Amino acid sequence: MDWMKLPPLASLRAFAAFVEKKNVVQAGQALNVSHAAISQQLRALEGHLGVALLDRSGKSLTLTAEGEHLGQALQLGFGAIGAAVEDLARSGTDRPVHISLTPSFAASWLMPRLPTFRAEHPDINLILDPSPDVVDLHPGGVDIAIRYGNGGWRGVEAQMLLRSPIVIVAAPELLGGKTDWSPDELAHLPWLEEIGTTEATTWLTRQGAELDPKAGRIALPGNLVLDGLRAGQGVTVTVRHFVEQDIHEGRVVELYTEPGAGGYHIVTSQSPLRPAVKTLVRWLKMQMC
Repeated sequence: MDWMKLPPLASLRAFAAFVEKKNVVQAGQALNVSHAAISQQLRALEGHLGVALLDRSGKSLTLTAEGEHLGQALQLGFGAIGAAVEDLARSGTDRPVHISLTPSFAASWLMPRLPTFRAEHPDINLILDPSPDVVDLHPGGVDIAIRYGNGGWRGVEAQMLLRSPIVIVAAPELLGGKTDWSPDELAHLPWLEEIGTTEATTWLTRQGAELDPKAGRIALPGNLVLDGLRAGQGVTVTVRHFVEQDIHEGRVVELYTEPGAGGYHIVTSQSPLRPAVKTLVRWLKMQMC
């Protein structure tokens, strides 16, 4: 089909409305335009096709045989389009909200709060996708990503959720009572790192130090990193918010704090959001009020 040869959609919609209502005034009301605009579109459609679609010889407009033929086709076509749009809208409403986030954030921040969300919105189902990978946001895929950084990412909408700096921490038992450690000295201690990341190596490299291969580096799921940290199994790079209470109560020692105003952001696509996604975004923002 050569779509370029089709008449303008506005004239086809006007004609379909007239076919349904049998009256230009009612057709205009259905499309929220004046009856004069409907009449203009009908004449434009006839001019485009070079065919008389309406019989104007009587007191009221009636369809010619050609008009009847086109009218039936439009009713079938617009009906199919309407049914498909309704099906898609319904499937989008029923689909769970898909959230991409790090295992650490899921275990330390979101999971303890989810019972409240479930109590307030039992009709909204969620998919938590814990992964350190940065994902693309697109319709039918991931709806929300919780991403750490300074924001300002291109092609997405980002709203600050939790502002907290990156810190280097370790349990007192691992440090042997010493709290003043240089990066070179820390490079000779074992490190814990979330699977799929290189935070330890990256931080030491920025400090001009190199991880001692004999010291040991354990890569494990993010929800287990903090357990290993508290047990004295290694030095860890983490977000301060997750270990603030441990620092205050002496279970963990804060060795370095990275400068900057980084934090976790609610990241969504720039396309319109489904109602369930909007509800979850509002709820997330309210958790930090």
